[in-house]
Amino acid sequence: MRKQPLISIITVNFNGLELTVELLNSIRRLSYKNVEILVVDNASKDNPEDFFLHNYPEIHFIRSTNNLGFAGGNNLAVKVATGEFLFFINNDAEITEDCLEKIVKVFESYPSIGVVSPLLCYYNDNPPTLPDIIQYAGTTPVHPLTARNSTIGEKQIDNGQFNQPVPTAYAHGAAMMVKRAVIEKVGMMCEDFFLYYEELDWCERIRRAGFDIWIEPRAKVYHKESVTIGVLSPMKTYYLNRNRILFMRRNSGGVNFIPYSLFLMFFTIPKNVMVYLLRGQFAHAKVFIEAIAWNIKDGFRRKHSIESGFESEAKSAINFKKSFYNK
Repeated sequence: MRKQPLISIITVNFNGLELTVELLNSIRRLSYKNVEILVVDNASKDNPEDFFLHNYPEIHFIRSTNNLGFAGGNNLAVKVATGEFLFFINNDAEITEDCLEKIVKVFESYPSIGVVSPLLCYYNDNPPTLPDIIQYAGTTPVHPLTARNSTIGEKQIDNGQFNQPVPTAYAHGAAMMVKRAVIEKVGMMCEDFFLYYEELDWCERIRRAGFDIWIEPRAKVYHKESVTIGVLSPMKTYYLNRNRILFMRRNSGGVNFIPYSLFLMFFTIPKNVMVYLLRGQFAHAKVFIEAIAWNIKDGFRRKHSIESGFESEAKSAINFKKSFYNK
């Protein structure tokens, strides 16, 4: 029988000590034992290094003096991780006891798979009494005109209706396991996004490299959604809109970008600005316009295409492979 492959569990903490502690406690309860745990602190106001090393000596702690965002924080850990698989998990999540072995089994059953996400449910404060509500059971592809997609199973009660591993359009950044061979080939997450859409962009690159994206709904993670950012924060509005456009620029280059650009210009922008103003959400209107402006400036500066946009990722793949085999 094959020995359990090493899994590098990676999480990023940003002013969320209590949440990260709850995640680490759930990791201690895992039945899968061949893991290394990497905690990246993304320039939290108070450095939690002493606390973590005293109370969780099993972890590898990495401190960034700057907030590098979701992709940048995770990438710091990727550079030193040694696992055959890397499991990215939000610090506002908790892992169920048998989650990891179920995901690994899917990888072993289907060699073409590059990324697997578990079923994500909203965190349940009272499991015996309240039913689990699904947050993510896979997604549909991003529509080439509207740049929107749908989350499968969202807000449904989990009655076991999703009970088999299946391909999906995108993994979920809150919990996803990635094969090391994937990162060696395509590189790490693009840090241009900072927050939101980085995992969708990564999945597009991974799929183009010949790997499949799957969900294993029999593995479950509970996610305390929107604890960090806030549901209606201007920050969320800014990055969601900025990065939706950036995603389309990077993944629908050339002629395919023209219909989306026209839809954005003549429908999305006027509609959103009008809605924000009618609702009195002036801060959201302001950051929405800033998100559009950022892409215009960035487009002139770099003129992204699918090919040129991947130059840095290709280099990071080469550097990652060299650093791993030189360990």
